[in-house]
Amino acid sequence: MIDHDNGPTHDETGYSSPRQSAIEAYEGARDRANDTLGQAPLIALAGGIAAGALIAALLPRTQTETRLVGPTARRVKDSARAAYDAARSTSKEKFEELGLTREKGEDTLNSILDGLKDTARASADAAMAAVRNKG
Repeated sequence: MIDHDNGPTHDETGYSSPRQSAIEAYEGARDRANDTLGQAPLIALAGGIAAGALIAALLPRTQTETRLVGPTARRVKDSARAAYDAARSTSKEKFEELGLTREKGEDTLNSILDGLKDTARASADAAMAAVRNKG
């Protein structure tokens, strides 16, 4: 690991500097996320697709959009529903063949979230320590 400030990485007490602690926490979280995504990339992809669908569902429709696009949107929606059902069925079968389960997906997401929490906590601690040291 490289400390780019060219200063000491430890203070007089032998502890890492706040900046170095934040860098180490970030790198640890990044490594955990990379390991997790490397083990289950399809689960990460499914999570991204679900997040995109949620955002799209939350955006409101305008009256003009409903009037002009409504009939075509219904046909597209019906086609999309059929495609979704077919893809969901096929992907469920493939996930089962690969041994990927809901529990493994939850473990993967929890691992990513834990890494993000650790990074945020270490960054906040480093910021507080820097403020204390300046005061």
